[in-house]
Amino acid sequence: MVADRTAGVELWTPDEDATQRSQVARFRDFVAADLGLHHPDYASLHRWSVAQPEEFWAAVWRFFRPGVDLGAERILADPTMPGARWCPGARLNFAEELLRPVPDESPVALIVIDERDEPVELTRAELRRRVAGLAETLRSAGIGPGDCVAAYLPNVAETVIALLAAASLGATWTSCSPDFGVAAVVSRFEQAEPSVILVADGYRYNGKLFDRTPQARELITALPGVRLVITVDLVGGADWSGLGPQRIAWTEAVAPEAELIFAALEFDHPLWVLWSSGTTGRPKGIVQSHGGIVFGFLASIGLGSDIRPDDRYCVITSASWMMWNYLVGGLMFGATVILYEGSPTAGGGDAVWRIAARTGTTVLGIGAGYLDAGFRAGARPRDDHDLSRLRSILQTGSPLPAEAWVWVSEAVSDRCWFASVSGGTDLCGVLVGASQLLPVYAGRMAAPYLGVDLHSWDPDGNDLIGTEGEMVITAPLPSMPIRLLGDPTGERYREAYFDLYPGVWRHGDWLTIFADGSAAISGRSDATLNRQGIRMGSADLYGVVDGVPGIADSLVIGVELPDGGYFLPLFVVTEPGTELDDALRDRIKTELRTRLSPRHVPDAIIAVPAVPRTLTGKKLEVPVKRILRGADLASVSGGKGSITAPEMLDWFADFARREPRLAPLRDQKGS
Repeated sequence: MVADRTAGVELWTPDEDATQRSQVARFRDFVAADLGLHHPDYASLHRWSVAQPEEFWAAVWRFFRPGVDLGAERILADPTMPGARWCPGARLNFAEELLRPVPDESPVALIVIDERDEPVELTRAELRRRVAGLAETLRSAGIGPGDCVAAYLPNVAETVIALLAAASLGATWTSCSPDFGVAAVVSRFEQAEPSVILVADGYRYNGKLFDRTPQARELITALPGVRLVITVDLVGGADWSGLGPQRIAWTEAVAPEAELIFAALEFDHPLWVLWSSGTTGRPKGIVQSHGGIVFGFLASIGLGSDIRPDDRYCVITSASWMMWNYLVGGLMFGATVILYEGSPTAGGGDAVWRIAARTGTTVLGIGAGYLDAGFRAGARPRDDHDLSRLRSILQTGSPLPAEAWVWVSEAVSDRCWFASVSGGTDLCGVLVGASQLLPVYAGRMAAPYLGVDLHSWDPDGNDLIGTEGEMVITAPLPSMPIRLLGDPTGERYREAYFDLYPGVWRHGDWLTIFADGSAAISGRSDATLNRQGIRMGSADLYGVVDGVPGIADSLVIGVELPDGGYFLPLFVVTEPGTELDDALRDRIKTELRTRLSPRHVPDAIIAVPAVPRTLTGKKLEVPVKRILRGADLASVSGGKGSITAPEMLDWFADFARREPRLAPLRDQKGS
């Protein structure tokens, strides 16, 4: 339970001189000079940004790209959701915006570092040269708009270069990190139908080397549309024989000396496919556009996260998570992007702080789980590492207990801007978080980001203040998906985001907005799993677990705990004559670890008599999750006559009362 003495404690106050150097303060002053609009505080600036979206987004472009003609007939031609029309007539390219020279940009574009703590720098000039070389190789292979370039690569420079090369041509990008099992990757990539795939021979994690050449070969075989394979040797000694003439090595692929050319693309031209697993069927392929992401990053990374040309910007992430894309977006502002490939707990648990000190990181993005673990271990990174250059921490992924916010201030840096932020894969950006114009209070995100018309609604669409409700966005954002893969009618898109409130985006989080405009998120309002800040779909787990001999049915639930923990139980129904013993549990864990990833292994595997479903066959994931969180049966059942195995609701309620790992929720409810 969050301690009263820490929730709401002021941890950071804007310093006038420092704040004036922030992107958002400079933008406020630009709006005053350019438009004659004077906003005395952040709340006024935000109200204008959502009341006048065309004026706001046009100002954002002019502020960050002075003198660059977008060519748009207007900014927001149709605000109707879904299907809002942005910037008809505009031409731009995501890769060009990241590689475009900006004033005072750092000459170092990338710093790559792994668990061996030896950083390797790549200059902006060399980055542009390698992007041009790879783009020429792809162009020579006939790759362009309509093609997809897929990567099975870790968080290394090669992945960034490949993204930018693909984008420069107008090809669509998608990626998965090599810790994912082949089945999980195939379920994603086969939907994108890549023409090109880049594969790594392995990766390093927690002091171990992992050979992934067998998985890479299996993946290539499973994707018959691939006509070019680029192999990236990161570990060394890989045998790539037998892949035929379609295969070339990375060193050869980036070798051509070529001019850096950017295709002039429509605003809504597809840029990449991000993946968000659902509760049924295959993972959801989210297609976002060049223009939407450029606009979204300018506001989210620039004005919100305050990335500047003199920053060294690091996010602990993988190429499977949208935060990797958000990290690469730092190049748009002339910052140096730091790519750490390894475990955050390598070498004694303090790898993140060691890397930050070694590279002179100024802005650090890190998941709540790592910070909470440091708090609970009583770590004091400031005593062991030189973090003097660190000016801000972006905390992402999941809610963080207020006590851990205080710990960051006391044990990491008392002058550091602690920015807890929340957004999502679906928009590849941040919706609510901190601002350089506002104080930081423990346990509270200061305000919605500029341009985000954020609300907390009850089931009838009424605004809630001080009470938990559904997180919704009532006006369009540029980075909203242009479509989902395999969804020609748009039906799946509408079901994913607009099912509950027609014409209004439902994000899938429980949100409380307070009277002062600050906010707190308490977890997912849908059945999406969010473990260690990584969103996972239950459908992926069912696809593996239900195929294990002896398992007849299964149900997986993710429960956010008030102390910042996360409980992921897997409930299974066994075949007649099969007992759920340790051997079967171990087999389930091994299958999940091998075919999906270590993150998919549950905290507990529990036998149940049956899995309750709707009469149409859908598993009752959300109602069971609410029961495990302590909700009354009457408020979640919707009538036991409308479900199968209705007695299981009582079973789960009894489990919630007995399970020790759910005790923090019981304590919270009783307080």
